[in-house]
Amino acid sequence: MKVLTLILSVIALALIIFNTTKLNFDALLQGESQTALITIVAALCALILVQILRISKKIEKLSKRR
Repeated sequence: MKVLTLILSVIALALIIFNTTKLNFDALLQGESQTALITIVAALCALILVQILRISKKIEKLSKRR
C-alpha cells in the first residue's frame, strides 16, 4: 500500500507540473487553460486524498499496537 500511495503521489505531482506549463495567464478560464486548471485542481484533490489515506493507515497501525 505504501508503494501505491507513493506512485499515486508522484503521478499527481507530475500532472500538476505538466498542466502548469499549459496555463495561459492572460486567459485562465478559456480553452486549453481552463482544462489545465481543472486538471490541476483534480490532481490536488487526489494528492490530498492519498495523504489522508497514508495518515489513516499510520493511525490504524498505531491503534493495533495498543
